[in-house]
Amino acid sequence: MAKTKTKKRGGDAAAQGVDPRSSGRIVPWLFVLPPILWICTFSLIPFFNTIRLSFTDSTLLKPGKFVGLENYVNMFTDRRFQTAFFNSSLYVVCIVPFMVILPLMLAALVAEKTRIMNFFRTAFYTPVIMSSVVVGLLWTNILDKDGLLNGTFKALKWISTPIPFLTDRWLLLFSAMAVTIWSGLGYYMLIYLANIANIDGTLYEAASIDGCGGIRQFFHVTLPGCRVTMILVMLLSSMSAFRVFGEIYMLSGGSGGVGGADLTMTMLIKQEGTGINARTGYSGALGMVMFVVLGCIIGIEWIVQRRSED
Repeated sequence: MAKTKTKKRGGDAAAQGVDPRSSGRIVPWLFVLPPILWICTFSLIPFFNTIRLSFTDSTLLKPGKFVGLENYVNMFTDRRFQTAFFNSSLYVVCIVPFMVILPLMLAALVAEKTRIMNFFRTAFYTPVIMSSVVVGLLWTNILDKDGLLNGTFKALKWISTPIPFLTDRWLLLFSAMAVTIWSGLGYYMLIYLANIANIDGTLYEAASIDGCGGIRQFFHVTLPGCRVTMILVMLLSSMSAFRVFGEIYMLSGGSGGVGGADLTMTMLIKQEGTGINARTGYSGALGMVMFVVLGCIIGIEWIVQRRSED
């Protein structure tokens, strides 16, 4: 009876001209269609529109006309672009070594599964879940001329006048770097912890039998075992450092430092692309330069990873 009913359904579907196998091919596409539409609407279309705008003189109030490479030529003679590009590049150079080494050291220290180590893992990871606004406000209060740090130094008679952490050109930039390192250590520590957990435990046992202490085990077992992950962290931290925005924005009060001396690329794009006087064409050109730089970073890291694997 069941076979008869099945054949009857199949016969009905065939009679209606519907291929049962076609539904099996269509249904999976129905599941992936929403994310595809989302990506096209909010990623691909804006990306190609940015490319188009970068070759125009459009503003917020007018569509503009095609000007060729004029935006790119003006960019490289713009003092603000030179400052922003230098600051973002310096951010990468200074941040990445700390982001590669310090989280690995923390991960090696808290790798043991004990209650006290679980506490330290949580403590180190807590800044990661804090928003950049909260982090910025917290450190602004700490680094302000009347903040906790200057107040402590005055109480200890170490200084007579406040240290201008938030107004000096270089102190503001390096203070933002310190905040970035502080808030990102826990994230990369977690990545290293996952890698350390996959290192063969017999390697540590053999090193211990050979008389290697914790430091030598770190250099001869942990460090080589995390080589590929170190390249991954280098890539992620490089991209994050070049796109830095929240720390500088919050510590400088949105101004980018005195006279805009601490502007970064993302802050410059934001200033040029928003507001009633927004130059969306010029902002699009800035965005394309940033896209090319990030693509070069990814390419370099990929080449380094391939060579390390060989």
